[in-house]
Amino acid sequence: MADRLGRLRDPLLRLAFRIGYRLLQVRSLVARPPHRGVKCVLTRDREILLVRHTYGPRRRWELPGGGVKRREEPVDAARREIREELGIEIDDWTELGDLWDRMVRRRDRLWCFSAEIGDRPLRLDRAEIAEAEWFPRGRLPPHVDRYVSRIAAMSLTAR
Repeated sequence: MADRLGRLRDPLLRLAFRIGYRLLQVRSLVARPPHRGVKCVLTRDREILLVRHTYGPRRRWELPGGGVKRREEPVDAARREIREELGIEIDDWTELGDLWDRMVRRRDRLWCFSAEIGDRPLRLDRAEIAEAEWFPRGRLPPHVDRYVSRIAAMSLTAR
């Protein structure tokens, strides 16, 4: 029985993430709450780690990250999101700054961080992350999130 529940966990969580993503989009259109999030540039030498989520625009490559909870410091949100999504602990973050942008008729604030993680093994949360891949900084894939190039450039000037 436990084995069967284990096999159902990831597909059920993927479905929950997809439904939750759609509900949050509807909420954003109606209530327009501000969004606070983090994006993380994880590097290995001259490569950047990008992920594809199991929800939202699933063909688009993004920087790992997520939402900042109420009363949570942005660096703590970055630490938590990377631990949850990729299964690694990072304590040595470089703060890159923050971005303000308007998305879906609401004002979003993204705090950006970077960290060199080298060859640490990743343990992807398969319910949330469909794929993670390393890309050379100068050869990012064609379908990237709107912030990827901008935040990656911020990480170059922070060195």
